[in-house]
Amino acid sequence: MCGRYAQSRNVHQLQLAFGLPEQGEQTDPRSWPPLEEIGADYNISPGSAVHAVLGPPPQGAQDGASGPRSLHTMRWGLVPSWAKDRNIGYKMINARAETIAEKPAFRAAFRHRRCLLPADAYYEWQLIGRDGRAEASTSPVTDSEHKKRKARSAKKPYAVRYQQDRPLALAGIFERWRDPEAADDDPAAWLWTVAVVTTAAVPGLDFIHERMPVVLPEEDWAAWLDPGTGPAELAHVMGDTPVDRFSVDQVSAQVNSVKNNDPSLLEPVAHEGDGTETLF
Repeated sequence: MCGRYAQSRNVHQLQLAFGLPEQGEQTDPRSWPPLEEIGADYNISPGSAVHAVLGPPPQGAQDGASGPRSLHTMRWGLVPSWAKDRNIGYKMINARAETIAEKPAFRAAFRHRRCLLPADAYYEWQLIGRDGRAEASTSPVTDSEHKKRKARSAKKPYAVRYQQDRPLALAGIFERWRDPEAADDDPAAWLWTVAVVTTAAVPGLDFIHERMPVVLPEEDWAAWLDPGTGPAELAHVMGDTPVDRFSVDQVSAQVNSVKNNDPSLLEPVAHEGDGTETLF
């Protein structure tokens, strides 16, 4: 799963990192999500405003020409267009790659509205039992004992990032939701939200958690963002995690609380002799 990540680059830095043009005037929020400057956030949690890279939209109805990729601001936690309450988004921060094409809440967005979510790193937690033994965290979808296992264990946080200083591109899907209680001229009437696509953790990361976000290498960005990409290629892209380019570091338990938010959360801490430091 993915429940927390870090992203410290500003709009200009993200545009440079993802090869995006400078953006002009804001578009109508009913047709395309806005772009806002967001302060550096080293402990992004569900419900937070996040930046997302979208594929080329149509430029106009006359010739149908498409524009360049662009950067936008959305809220983390997908709210399907048919939802009655925006708070459902807190239950839909992740979409499983194995079922995303069939689940009613995700399938339309997966088919037509895919995006990239820039991140300095994502966090994941390993469980430490009362006997001091480490075990991978599990998902409630696959482990009926998930809650009990989590309740009786301590948590050891890790940060996963590229070895070089460049942003990860987490695979995402997005939706537009109309607040039925807001007036038509209220900019807040239209809510744009995202979910992170997750998959089974690859060897070398599965000692932390059985799940992980889908991380897309640059060579897969175009296919992911293109609404015309077919199911077979999308399945290949979601399985193309560049794990050989990752750095995995144990970090401070300060990241466990969303109240803590500063660059020190990404600083590696000494391992405690569990052998995991030799994996990468």
